[in-house]
Amino acid sequence: MKLKAALLSLGCSRNTIDSEIMIGILEENDVEFVDDLKNAEVIIINTCSFINDAKEESIDEIIQAVQYKNEGSCKYIIVCGCLAQRYKDELIKEIPEIDAIVGTGNITDIFKVINKLVAGEKYYKIDCINSLYPENCNRVLTTPEHYAYLKISQGCDNHCTYCIIPKLRGKYRSRNIEDIVKEANLLVDRGVSEIILTAEDTGKYGIDLYGKYMLATLLDELNKIEGLKWIRLLYIYPETFTDELIQSIKRNEKVLSYVDIPIQHINNRVLKTMNRGTSKENICTLINKLRSEISDIIIRTTLITGFPGETEEEFNELLDFVNEYRFDRLGVFVYSKEEGTPAALLDDQIKEETKQERYDMIMQLQMKISDEINNKKIGKIYEVLIEEEIEDEDLYIGRSYMDCPEIDGIVYVQSKEKLAIGEIAKVKIKEHFEYDLKGVILNELS
Repeated sequence: MKLKAALLSLGCSRNTIDSEIMIGILEENDVEFVDDLKNAEVIIINTCSFINDAKEESIDEIIQAVQYKNEGSCKYIIVCGCLAQRYKDELIKEIPEIDAIVGTGNITDIFKVINKLVAGEKYYKIDCINSLYPENCNRVLTTPEHYAYLKISQGCDNHCTYCIIPKLRGKYRSRNIEDIVKEANLLVDRGVSEIILTAEDTGKYGIDLYGKYMLATLLDELNKIEGLKWIRLLYIYPETFTDELIQSIKRNEKVLSYVDIPIQHINNRVLKTMNRGTSKENICTLINKLRSEISDIIIRTTLITGFPGETEEEFNELLDFVNEYRFDRLGVFVYSKEEGTPAALLDDQIKEETKQERYDMIMQLQMKISDEINNKKIGKIYEVLIEEEIEDEDLYIGRSYMDCPEIDGIVYVQSKEKLAIGEIAKVKIKEHFEYDLKGVILNELS
């Protein structure tokens, strides 16, 4: 009889890919997946532990799984991902109901893990932190059919002082261009029209394999794939954003004019203490160059408020920078003191109340900026990828090139004619909201 399994994936897009790989391995080995954890004999939780909120969410989900094990059909609980990699011993001690701990580099062992559990053995293994990407694996996409994430490298060498990721994901390991292009072709053959390139640092792609940054070359190759409509870029650090990459974005029509550049702060002292490898001057120069070279560029960034020692003057410098540079998309993290990171040992830790107040100030400012930017889009025409139908309202939900799924805004689309999920339609914007837009299918305008 088939074992019934359920997998809950938490955290980032890299975790999503890991989860899809595990699902593929298990389905190939005759494991049946169910949507409801209550009905699963095996519950797999792919956890995140990037910041404290993520850790708490992961623990909450594990506790819920324990309840299903005690009261329902669940026989085995498997904890994977960054929390498992980071806190193996603590998890075993504090939550003995966990049957297996699978590290970030051990995900391809997932079927072997289940076999061991069925045989009455426990499994606790986190020893392959620098394992290579499992090429030629049968990923089962958990995203909608029309888009997929594509991991181009594993791990990180940046060692930002607030970040634990290098200890959880290992050193930077690029995949071969040929392997990435092969997987992209397979995704397109399965109906994917938008590929989202992801890594801990996409801009550094190729430096370990080819001796130089190769993201621009990779984009040239991906742009040749027939049937692929959009290529989206995430997580390019400012110091790896080369002129060659800018030109590649410009010349490749499938590469969206959308870039995600996490900067975290703008004050030079704070950037140095964060070990960010860049400066205010370099960041400002890059933003100005992108906007002059690519007229329709959309820039997303992330910031951290309340980093240890951040003075009111330094925070105000960050606030003024946000006000001056007016990012199209912006996210903010409240600094999370993570054990095992250099920043956790710094003096002058900021009070939680102050960190939250600074977060609120930036988000309020960004809401105003986003509203003003969206107001200027009224009357403009955009291609919108249709993703969802709102029944009985002649209304659809979609995304333009300006919107990455799950983290950015959406476009409401009015259409009397039937639209297919996954199609790209031309839409004229009629209304705006703080983060979203609303428009009408172009051919229905009178």
